[in-house]
Amino acid sequence: MQKQQILIVDDEEINRVILKGLFQDEYAVIEATNGQEAIAQLESENDFILVLLDIVMPVMNGFGVLQYMKEHDLLEQTPVILITGETVIDSEDQAYSFGVADVMHKPFYPHIVKRRAKNIIELYQNKHYMQERLKEQEEAIRKQEKQIRESNEFMIDALSSVVEFRSLETGEHTRRIKFFTRIMLKYLMKYFPKYGITPAQVDEIARASALHDIGKIGIPDAILLKPGRLTPEEFEIMKTHTTIGCDILDKFRDKQTGDFFRYCYEICRHHHERWDGNGYPDHLVGDDIPISAQIVAVADVYDALVSPRVYKSMYANNIAYDMIMNGECGQFSPDVLECFALAKEDFFNIVEVIKMFDFSS
Repeated sequence: MQKQQILIVDDEEINRVILKGLFQDEYAVIEATNGQEAIAQLESENDFILVLLDIVMPVMNGFGVLQYMKEHDLLEQTPVILITGETVIDSEDQAYSFGVADVMHKPFYPHIVKRRAKNIIELYQNKHYMQERLKEQEEAIRKQEKQIRESNEFMIDALSSVVEFRSLETGEHTRRIKFFTRIMLKYLMKYFPKYGITPAQVDEIARASALHDIGKIGIPDAILLKPGRLTPEEFEIMKTHTTIGCDILDKFRDKQTGDFFRYCYEICRHHHERWDGNGYPDHLVGDDIPISAQIVAVADVYDALVSPRVYKSMYANNIAYDMIMNGECGQFSPDVLECFALAKEDFFNIVEVIKMFDFSS
């Protein structure tokens, strides 16, 4: 087994001989007579477990070596014990400011040097071991979180696909709603910081948007699939998909933690609310409507307009856009409408790309 390496940097041969004698039985000892030679060794070898460094040397002093190690982020992984004949406090302070592990003064006691060196090597190796273990644990946690998120995504998409299948929709409605929601949220995050939207919330709200119509599972086929305008009585039943969806979600409330469930619930219940209070089911007004639901409401209306349904044909992108901006589909928040305007070209492109590749086939 190859020995771990120690670098001894000192211009006085007697000091190098003494220090080498302390460590050569356990470690491979590399020597340098000045700072320039030390840097050459550090450049060729990056796995020294300890550097024993003098300050006053020809060509380049010890502080030059410390500066090099600092600039190349070596001091965090390689401990340095400064062994110097200087007794000036300023030099010692300067050495510690670089981050050396210890400072010892000449003449030194060999057994003390060896003991301190062994302690420092053990300390740094334990530190590196813990850092590696923490890194491995973080990677394992991230991998597990990714697997859970992908599993949740699959289940959400599967559940929303059941609704689309019953509604005789193409199967792309949920996908587009997530795209539209994510795009608008990014504009909201950038131009309206007052809402405090973060990238993590953008992701969670976009994923939660897939469940906006889950309550349609409970709507009778005669109403859900009716190829014409609904009667007032039928429309009242259709409106209950918002609360039916929340009843479904409530069954999972105890098993959910964090904000994701809240976004699912808000979107499911309130994506048909309108800014002026003329929406349903709770007739919320203005900012009483959760911002997650406000965003999904616009995305949902736009997609409904540009997509064929059993009761209507599709509208052109620009006509659908104008209808929303002009209030023909209900009143929306001025902030949300501004985000919709910013996202206009993105929305048009998504619709056209989906048409081009015909994902539903």
